[in-house]
Amino acid sequence: MTTARKAATVGTGVAVGAAVGGAVSMGTATYFAHRIITPEHEKRDDVVVVEVGEDTVTLRATPQTTSPGRYGLWLDRGQGHARLGEIVDPPAEAAPEGRRGTHRPPRPGRHATVTRTVLGVDAGTLAPGPARWNKYFYCGTPRSALGLEHEDVLVTSDVGELPAWKVAPPADRDNGDWAILVHGRSAQREECLRALPVLHRAGFTSLVPMYRNDVGAPPSADGRYSLGLSEWRDVDAAMRYALDHGARRLVLLGWSMGGAIVLQALNRSGVASQVQRVVLDAPVIDWGSVLAHQADLHFIPRPIDHLARSLMRSRLSRHLLRIAEPVDVAATNWVDRADEVTHRIFIIHSATDETVPYQPSQDLARRRPGLVHTFVWPRSRHCQEWNTNPSLWEDLVASFLR
Repeated sequence: MTTARKAATVGTGVAVGAAVGGAVSMGTATYFAHRIITPEHEKRDDVVVVEVGEDTVTLRATPQTTSPGRYGLWLDRGQGHARLGEIVDPPAEAAPEGRRGTHRPPRPGRHATVTRTVLGVDAGTLAPGPARWNKYFYCGTPRSALGLEHEDVLVTSDVGELPAWKVAPPADRDNGDWAILVHGRSAQREECLRALPVLHRAGFTSLVPMYRNDVGAPPSADGRYSLGLSEWRDVDAAMRYALDHGARRLVLLGWSMGGAIVLQALNRSGVASQVQRVVLDAPVIDWGSVLAHQADLHFIPRPIDHLARSLMRSRLSRHLLRIAEPVDVAATNWVDRADEVTHRIFIIHSATDETVPYQPSQDLARRRPGLVHTFVWPRSRHCQEWNTNPSLWEDLVASFLR
């Protein structure tokens, strides 16, 4: 083979390899971006019930089932539900006097189990077999779960009528303060039930709306999430509903992506001046940090992560992701946009959050001292701070709202 022919052959091989590598990178980036913006409504069973006692249940040990605190368990493919309490076996480690013991999770293994107390079975039958973990603890409606009377109302947004729960305070404590509660990504309104008792005691009318692409709510034009960049309009609609129905002051609460939605609403809504205070639980302060964290967890190279962001931002690649509007991740970085944050915000965020890193919450507080305050929760999984210590969570929120 001549030198020229060899060079041509090598050059062709390099070009083909680069083309294949580029196609693989594009495909991976497209898949990664698609996973981020696509609602996950189908939830699979992820827990195995091994044995049921008189007032206990033994589960296969996983990072979820070995978490301290109180949680729920969906039974019978979501038709039943049980509420679980603390771990009783393995027993809590010894702790110095005056401090609560901690639980050391069993080593992951084929036969490792954990036994927890059963606080109640709301529906269905708790029996050995598959089940699904419920970090909300509660299920149902404010009335069925908490005994709080509520009204089913509709909030009118640009995508249509959004179902919402409206929970009035005791008649003698109604002072015109309304709280609007915003759940997280691919979650349900039931995520917000945990906060209703403390708001009810504090005299707030609580409004818990669905937002676009929730199960039971109108979809967006493309059926995709925009990480708060369009969902904020639904929170704006809820704020206007509250003001039209007697609210004098507003408080916003958001969990996870709900926090990102709330921050966009505070920046873009024409009635944001009526918001007095904001409580965020494990919020997405910067979607860029979340995507980088998730890319690392799934061994996705950073260049693929950056390409995925470019695809979401570009109008030319909308057909690849089947999105109606570009999603600019940079516009969700509130650390960089800290000067635009003008409301009093209290952030509760666990240092061991495995889904949304807590560092951006800390960075935002440092950028806006005196305006943004944080409480770094010592140990909990994502959005499960309340689960591990309900009284502390409620005391912190009540104190801030006062």
